[in-house]
Amino acid sequence: MRILIIGGTNFIGPYVVTELHRQGHAVTVYHRGLHEPDLPTEVRHIHSPHAGIPVRHISSNAIDPPPDVVIHMFPVGEEDTRAAIACLAGVTRRIVAISSGDVYRAYGRLLGLEPGPPEPVPLGEEAPLREVLFPYRHTAAGPSDWTYHYEKILVERVLRAGALTATVIRLPAVYGPGDPYRRLRPYIKRMADGRSTILLDSAQVEWRWSHGYVEDVAHAIAWAAVDHRAAGKVYNVSEAVVPTMRERIVRIGGLMNWSGDVIPLAADRLPQHLRVPYEPKQDLVMDSARIRSELGFKELTPTDEALGRTIQWELANPPEAGDPTPAQYAAEHAAVRGTT
Repeated sequence: MRILIIGGTNFIGPYVVTELHRQGHAVTVYHRGLHEPDLPTEVRHIHSPHAGIPVRHISSNAIDPPPDVVIHMFPVGEEDTRAAIACLAGVTRRIVAISSGDVYRAYGRLLGLEPGPPEPVPLGEEAPLREVLFPYRHTAAGPSDWTYHYEKILVERVLRAGALTATVIRLPAVYGPGDPYRRLRPYIKRMADGRSTILLDSAQVEWRWSHGYVEDVAHAIAWAAVDHRAAGKVYNVSEAVVPTMRERIVRIGGLMNWSGDVIPLAADRLPQHLRVPYEPKQDLVMDSARIRSELGFKELTPTDEALGRTIQWELANPPEAGDPTPAQYAAEHAAVRGTT
């Protein structure tokens, strides 16, 4: 198959490209050229300023020859999704669009954007979606900032209009080598530094949040892209068993030979830098049974191996900023002493 990937050079994308190339497909990557990951030499690159986020136009040379399937790695909102459909309708058979678990009403409940009791979990693909749109607009610098327009619910709404057959992939929290959000680093760093305790909000200790290892998530995207049975479908991607926060941290600790403890504290007892901007009463557990049963998807990487690779990458690639400071460690120590 000929597959065009819009974006595809950050974090998850290179794994998708590599997986599809390994399967023998002809892959073209349409991007700005700002990031040039180590991809197979046979992969075709098309550089264009139009490939910036949000993508509002697709250059004609990107769709010559016409691709069988297009994978849009980061459709932002309504406007750029309509623009992509306008360029691709009549050119390709299907588009695979990457969405997120943040579309669910449960996410709005977690952030306090929507009133009501916690939603039941796990969240299947038919679970209610948020009614309050643009959950990150308050963080945007202004209308020129892509986060101002970010709304996966509107992306999915445009795709459902039917101008082009679509497959929607809703992702969990993705971790692994290259993770720009460094989701697991706070725990890995403290363990590597020999901290004897990791502090959590007492309500967060038993909280569950679906994660996915980057290579397995990429495998799911590639799997859905080449399987005609995925046409017109929405799929959650998530680990099959979602541990609590404590269980996830303890498992990382076991791999790092860490002998410390996870200590729960009331939110008002936690140092300011450890307080979370939500009340973790609402679990975010996504049900991935549909993609497993309908397409036969299963992870390729055992959990301990996935965590081990992540630990190795984090230890070898410290960020320029964001790690705990001596003052923050001192505040954590003082908080622990206050519990004794």
